Amino acid sequence: MKFIIVKVKKTIIPFCIVIFTLFLVLYSSNNLIAAKNGIILWGFSIVPSMFPFFVATELLSYTNIIHILGKLLNKIMKPIFNVPGIGSFALIMGIISGYPIGAKIVSNFKEKGLCTNVECERLLSFTNNSGPLFIIGTVGISMFSSQEIGFKLFIIHVLSCLLVGFLFRWWKKPVGASLVSTRSNKIQTNKLETISFYNLGEILSLSIQSAIKSILIIGGFVVLFSVIVSMLFSSQLLGILANFINPLLQFFNIPTSFSNSIIVGLIEVTNGLKMTAIPNSNFSIIICSFLLGFGGISIFFQVLSITSKAKISIKPYIIGKFLQACFSAIFMWIWIK
Repeated sequence: MKFIIVKVKKTIIPFCIVIFTLFLVLYSSNNLIAAKNGIILWGFSIVPSMFPFFVATELLSYTNIIHILGKLLNKIMKPIFNVPGIGSFALIMGIISGYPIGAKIVSNFKEKGLCTNVECERLLSFTNNSGPLFIIGTVGISMFSSQEIGFKLFIIHVLSCLLVGFLFRWWKKPVGASLVSTRSNKIQTNKLETISFYNLGEILSLSIQSAIKSILIIGGFVVLFSVIVSMLFSSQLLGILANFINPLLQFFNIPTSFSNSIIVGLIEVTNGLKMTAIPNSNFSIIICSFLLGFGGISIFFQVLSITSKAKISIKPYIIGKFLQACFSAIFMWIWIK
C-alpha cells in the first residue's frame, strides 16, 4: 500500500500535465478565446489597479512608515495577533490593495529580517485579502447592482480575516530570544536603507523592476487558470465534479444549480463570482461571501510563487483561507437572518 501511495504521488503531477497538454490540443479553439480573455482581464483590469500598488508598497518599504506603524500599533498587534507592530502595515495594505499585496509585504518582512519565520506565517494567514475596489465596485455594484451588498461583503470579509488572525496568534511556539535579537539587529540595519534624493532613482528603478516581475507572474496565472476553467467546461468535467459536491449542497439546503459556479470560484474566484452573482438571491450572496474569503486556487498559486522565494510555509495560508471562507459564509447568513 505504501509503495502504491508513493507511486501515485510521483506520477499524479506528470499525469495532470499530460492531460492538460492533451486538452490544449483537443479544445484549442475554446482555449484560445479563454487565453485572450485572460490577457484582456489582466491588461485592462489587474495591471492598472495592482501595478501602482506594487510600486507603492516597494517604495514604502524603504521609508520609516513601517517602523512608525510598528511603534504605534505594537500594543494592538502583539496582544491580539501575537505579531510585532510592523505587521499592521501588511494588514492595512493587504486590505486596501487586495490580492496578493499582503503576501508580498510579508515576504519582504522575511527577506529583510523584520519578522521571524513564525511571525510571517501568522501574518500570512490573515493579511492577504481581496480589496474594497474589487468587492464593493466589481462584485457589489457591477455583479449584484447593489452598493449595499458590496459594503456588506467587504465588512464581513475584513471581520473574518481579523478573526482568523486572532486564532492564529497561537500558531506554533513562541520565538526564541536569539531569533528576536537577530530580528532587532536586522531592523536597525534596514533603517539605514531609507529613500532619499540621493538614491531616489536607484530605489525607484528597483521598485519598478520588482513590481513588473510580480505583475507578470500574476498575469501568467490569470491566463493559465482562464484556460483551465475553459477546459473544464469544454470537456464536461465540470458537471462530473459538480456531482461530488451536490450532496453537500443538499445537506445545507443550497440549490444544486450553484454547484458549477462554486467549483469555478474555488479554482478562479472572479469567474466563479460572475457565475454565482444573482440579484435578490440570499444563497448567491452567502456563496459569494464564501468564495471571496477563500480566494481561489489561482490566488493560492500566486501567493505560493511569492512566499516560496522567502521560504515561508504556505500551510497557514491554506488553513487561514479555508477558515475565513467558512466564517464569511456564517457571518453573512447571520446578517441576512
